[in-house]
Amino acid sequence: MDATGHLKLPALLENLPAITACVTAAASAAGFSARRIGEIDLALEEAVTNVFKYASPGKAGEIEITCSRGAGAFTVELRYSGREFDITRLPDPDLAQDIAERPVGGLGAYLIKKMADGVSYRRLSGLNVLTLVFREIKTP
Repeated sequence: MDATGHLKLPALLENLPAITACVTAAASAAGFSARRIGEIDLALEEAVTNVFKYASPGKAGEIEITCSRGAGAFTVELRYSGREFDITRLPDPDLAQDIAERPVGGLGAYLIKKMADGVSYRRLSGLNVLTLVFREIKTP
């Protein structure tokens, strides 16, 4: 990640450690607690892993990550090529349902929405843009 909080890499699973390390460093520099950085890292890993696995199956696209700090929040924006997929439209899973009977999928998106204070998605010039917003205190 460069000094402006920007990183662009091939969307390959092998790049996950570099991505999480850079975002974690940016969140730490922004003054977030270790606990909150852990939540940011968990949400980011889930989002990025889903991009790597599902956005462009069989071929590696690119993922661009931009971190910014302002208005009491830390924002991580992911821009990536591949099929359109809006996690904000996914219904929350029924966590009361027996796990053996629960449909596969949706837990990652649910986790992202629970860890982040804001999640938005848009399609821009053929790219997916997923924005995650974090504030210092998420859970008591």
